[in-house]
Amino acid sequence: MNMSKHGDEAIFRKLRCAIYTRKSSEEGLEQEFNSLHAQREACEAYIASQRSEGWVLVRDQYDDGGISGGTLDRPALQRLTEDIEDGLVNVVVVYKIDRLSRSLADFAKLVEVFDRNGVTFVSVTQSFNTTTSMGRLTLNILLSFAQFEREVTAERIRDKIAASRRKGMWMGGVPPLGYRVENRKLLIDEAKAEHVRWIFARFLEIGSGTELAREVDQRGIRTPRGNRIDKKYLYRMLNNRAYIGEAVHKGESYPGEHDAIIARETWDRVHAILQESPRKRAARTRAETPALLKALLFGPDGAAFSPTHTRKGDKLYRYYVSQTVLKHGAGSCPVGRVSAAEIEAAVVDQLRTVFRQPEVVAGTWKAARGHADDITEANARAALQQLDPLWEELFPAEQARIVALLVERVDIGTDGLKVRLRIDGLSGLAREMQAGGMEAAA
Repeated sequence: MNMSKHGDEAIFRKLRCAIYTRKSSEEGLEQEFNSLHAQREACEAYIASQRSEGWVLVRDQYDDGGISGGTLDRPALQRLTEDIEDGLVNVVVVYKIDRLSRSLADFAKLVEVFDRNGVTFVSVTQSFNTTTSMGRLTLNILLSFAQFEREVTAERIRDKIAASRRKGMWMGGVPPLGYRVENRKLLIDEAKAEHVRWIFARFLEIGSGTELAREVDQRGIRTPRGNRIDKKYLYRMLNNRAYIGEAVHKGESYPGEHDAIIARETWDRVHAILQESPRKRAARTRAETPALLKALLFGPDGAAFSPTHTRKGDKLYRYYVSQTVLKHGAGSCPVGRVSAAEIEAAVVDQLRTVFRQPEVVAGTWKAARGHADDITEANARAALQQLDPLWEELFPAEQARIVALLVERVDIGTDGLKVRLRIDGLSGLAREMQAGGMEAAA
């Protein structure tokens, strides 16, 4: 009877102890009391010294190697928390409190879990008991120092990075297109640097990020990670001072240790263009863009119409004039000259109406299916309907490209105009829209 009572008492006093170890980085794991193994040895010895109090070591090991104490998102810690919630652990033993957490807020969450489950927290090198008010005070003081140490370390690292940046050193990350990294230094990758030089030179010629993105895509130029280069990425490239041999830290530029890919003169000319508003650049692109119906517009006598313009003050007036009138003078053709804005608007209105017609969508789907088996009628409808509200946002050069793709011929007479479409062009446009190959001017 006494033995049974003694046995029950021993079972009652049995405290299951879990050892938690952590190391911030993989380096130095072999050093004494820095390695996970050394931490575990010290904790095991402490638990052995408390055997008379009923302390026993649980079999599971909770080791987080190479993980910061600034987060609770650690595999072994998550596993330990789950085991505590399941009632499998009575005491958590660590070598030092900052092994468990370096954040006061995070530690408060852990202490809540411990208290809720009647678990005691013990540090081998900082003896205290979290069940007493004095133990909690000691814990908060020690943890405050641990957090302070972490913040000072982070500050020191930030200062070191800033100082290195000021010296023009490369401080890691994905290198800009045109460079590669060797021994922590940026070196020019000549093959890709040629792409960068072409991008800057081509932007000087056309001044349009949208058009440039399309040409870059056609050339098959990709980001260092192999992704498609869009307009947003291009503008980041055009503003990246690494290309003129500089290093940037928090908005300040410093001479870099690496060589420049772009000449300063080219950089200045590109940025003179970039300082203009996108609207102004779009307007300039519009003025330099070939007329929307060039080589597509024909009169009642079958003669082609040519684009022309006149200026009155600051205003530009655009027209299409019949070749018959140009050769034989006014009156030689019943429709000799038309306003470019009016005729272009009429053709575009017809196109936008076409995008909404079910029979055209069905025809487009059938034509597109010959080139891409996976396109459905719903895909074709969605693609063409998407273009209608997007039209006004497109750059003029993009609008001209779409008209040339869709329109085979426009015949104008005294009683109106007739637009003949290319159904294969419509299906090609639907496939392009589905693939997201179009960008707006805004």
